[in-house]
Amino acid sequence: MLSPAYRRILLKLSGEALMGDQGYGIDPAVATEVARDVAGVRELGVETAIVIGGGNIFRGVAASARGMDRGTADYMGMLATVINALALQDAIEHEGVVTRVVTAIEMRAVAEPFIRRRAMRHLEKGRVVIFAAGTGNPYFTTDTAAALRAMEMRSEVILKATKVDGIYSADPMKDASATRYDRITYLQVLEQGLKVMDSTAISLCMDNRLPILVFNLRTPGNLRRVVMGEAVGTIVTA
Repeated sequence: MLSPAYRRILLKLSGEALMGDQGYGIDPAVATEVARDVAGVRELGVETAIVIGGGNIFRGVAASARGMDRGTADYMGMLATVINALALQDAIEHEGVVTRVVTAIEMRAVAEPFIRRRAMRHLEKGRVVIFAAGTGNPYFTTDTAAALRAMEMRSEVILKATKVDGIYSADPMKDASATRYDRITYLQVLEQGLKVMDSTAISLCMDNRLPILVFNLRTPGNLRRVVMGEAVGTIVTA
């Protein structure tokens, strides 16, 4: 049997990933699909951490654009990520995988506070760790939180789950002539302004030589293929 290409991964999920075809909130069927994919990867012995967004419930950037204080809006967005993390934890545990939700904002009644060494220990023991509440600071996105947590957990790769099968030269939904990249550098992403992750997250990964692999989560079995090293999606490296 082939062994996985990675021993420890960080999966970055947007809040919208849990929304399915609904316009808002969490679709339990989608959460179950994601949970099955994660459980399948855990069966391979791959240590799995997840950072989840909150855009399906509340978007801090959108609210601040409409006049709300940016700090307040961002904290509300962070709380939305905790709701998503608890929903995902429930779905993953239904698949028989022990899971911990770890938050950057303390709320001990529902989740553990983020302590780096404790989170590492959970991974070593085979638990899936879901990081919620971003970095705990306003003005930072969950993409930046994913880059930061991946570095802290010594993950070998960030797996950025999206609705498309990789990185394109333009938005493939709007531009039929957009071409897909198999491989691209951090600098190309920054210079071309490609919407992979925000520039802070890309710069952080570039400085620490952490690869980012962008793939379509909606294709069943894709997460497993990525972990096994198959040519799926687009990889961003130095």
